[in-house]
Amino acid sequence: MKTKLLLCATLLSLTVMCFGQQDSTVDNWSWLMGEWKGEGIGNPGQGGGTFSFAYDLDRNIIIRKSHSEYSATDKKPKIIHEDLMIVYFDDSKSPSNAIYFDNEGHIINYTITYAEKSITFTSNKLANTPIFRLTYLFLEKDLVNTKFEMSQDGVNFMTYIEGKSKKTK
Repeated sequence: MKTKLLLCATLLSLTVMCFGQQDSTVDNWSWLMGEWKGEGIGNPGQGGGTFSFAYDLDRNIIIRKSHSEYSATDKKPKIIHEDLMIVYFDDSKSPSNAIYFDNEGHIINYTITYAEKSITFTSNKLANTPIFRLTYLFLEKDLVNTKFEMSQDGVNFMTYIEGKSKKTK
């Protein structure tokens, strides 16, 4: 009887420890959750926009929506870009992958990595397709830097657009 009780207590402890560990990666997202407004500059020109991160489906996924606009110039028409990203959880309940869709018809699968003050999305390598990297860097409370980069080899990345955003909600 004591052996069964000890086994049950051990299994319960392991279960609690595993569930406690799964929240640590989710906690990496707390500073990024909410609604943001910012400005940036890059290949499409100078522009501004909004993005948001929110939990959905009983906190089983994270939804990112984005809208940005770049003014017309002598050489380019006005650009309006909208996208949707769904961050999903692996078997250990850690948000480790994402799929991205935009109004230009792009679909990108990302793997997510974490550093102390950043969350980075790196696209999966596909033949004859650039590798994309999207990084959110925590600067200070309610202020982030967003950088979108491209690479042909996955090593040498060039910044396509970069900007700062302030949390609005």
